[in-house]
Amino acid sequence: MRPRRKALLAAAGGAALLAAPLAVALPGAAEPADTLEVGIHVEGDRIVEADGSELLLRGVSHAHTWYLNETGSFADIDDAGANAVRVVLSDGTRWNRNGPADVANVVDLCWQNELVCVLEDHDTTGYGEEAAAATLDQAVDYWISLLPVLEGTEDYVLVNIGNEPYGNDAATNEGWAADTSSAIQRLRAAGFDHTIVVDAPSWGQDWQGIMRERAPEVAAADPDGNTVFSVHMYGVYSSAQAVRDYIDAFDAMGLPLIVGEFGHDHSDGDPDEDTIMSYTRSQGVGWFAWSWSGNGGGVEYLDMVRQFDPAQRTDWGNRVVTGPDGLAQTSVKAGVFGGGGPEPTDDPTDDPTDDPTDDPTDDPTDDPGTGACVATLEVVNDWGSGFQGQITVTGGSGGTSGWTTQFTLPTGTTIGSLWNADYSVNGSTVTASDVGWNGTLNAGQSTSFGFTANGTAPDAVPVTCVD
Repeated sequence: MRPRRKALLAAAGGAALLAAPLAVALPGAAEPADTLEVGIHVEGDRIVEADGSELLLRGVSHAHTWYLNETGSFADIDDAGANAVRVVLSDGTRWNRNGPADVANVVDLCWQNELVCVLEDHDTTGYGEEAAAATLDQAVDYWISLLPVLEGTEDYVLVNIGNEPYGNDAATNEGWAADTSSAIQRLRAAGFDHTIVVDAPSWGQDWQGIMRERAPEVAAADPDGNTVFSVHMYGVYSSAQAVRDYIDAFDAMGLPLIVGEFGHDHSDGDPDEDTIMSYTRSQGVGWFAWSWSGNGGGVEYLDMVRQFDPAQRTDWGNRVVTGPDGLAQTSVKAGVFGGGGPEPTDDPTDDPTDDPTDDPTDDPTDDPGTGACVATLEVVNDWGSGFQGQITVTGGSGGTSGWTTQFTLPTGTTIGSLWNADYSVNGSTVTASDVGWNGTLNAGQSTSFGFTANGTAPDAVPVTCVD
């Protein structure tokens, strides 16, 4: 049986420590390193352990709720070198409910295998677009029912309220910030001291920029100042620039971010897994690769091992475990388990921010132009009746402290949504400008914004920078 957190504290400091009130951390405020009662917690934009030492999460997701008998996977994930596991649970709305006894066993397996345990309720996936999805309120009800078995596990358990809790319905997604804030406050009022993880809307990918824009108000709603934001990186993050821009935005806000899911391929596009892994390493951002085994419905290529057999590791599994910036190079066991492993703060010998050099969205790097900026448009996803475009803006020879671009779509094509830029439409002409944090570009430096459109994808669309 796992040691209880409060039992560990009693051994360290006696009953007087247990009787002390909890320290409340405001968002962005660091607690003293000797404050042990909060367990894993947030300091600025970093996740740290109870003693203040940094915790860089490196793990994989395990589809426990659909494969209850595959409990040996926890040991296999440990053997693969992960320091954490993200465990799929169900509140009973869509799949068979994982009750207190089962969750207690999962938490014990995490402890036995020295894995930080991120528990997530999967039933919320795609709410507003998926009719069967649970609400965040239903997820909170589920977590509150589990509080008796989760109390005392704050040193190695994080609560991910709901997986991908909203789909792509823009009107529904407007409620993400208020609903997420309310969910956090309900958990705190019920007695949860754990680090809380919240997923982005838009199937976790936040292509509408809602979480990126409203994360500060959600962070401020947590009376414990102990909320971590999670983005899922699939087809929306097909370029190095898109990956970097999103991570940089949270760094600039001083808020903690993890990549809660990512893969090497997906039905909505080709994620840039190399940049995801290298840039999270250089920036000290945690990640969880999807997923250990058991994928179906055409995405079996995301299995890291076949049929839950660690001896049948796939190419994706090899990439995550032994590839550059993978588990073997970056994963360090949490100090609560005794630590050990490679040092994650050592930078790779090749500067990851220079790679990949063949990414077309980083061009033209050898000729940034003589104006304030140059811009190019690429169609990154096409589903026939609509498409997703990405525009890369590169600073000219003198750089720019603010940019505005214009492009003209084919007649009859309309913008569905646009993110990472402010925009207006006049006829078929779209004018898009920076949103402040991505406005300053040195010569040759790039940023990007994206959009979805209704209509046939064009072969080529020229983009101009407007002085």
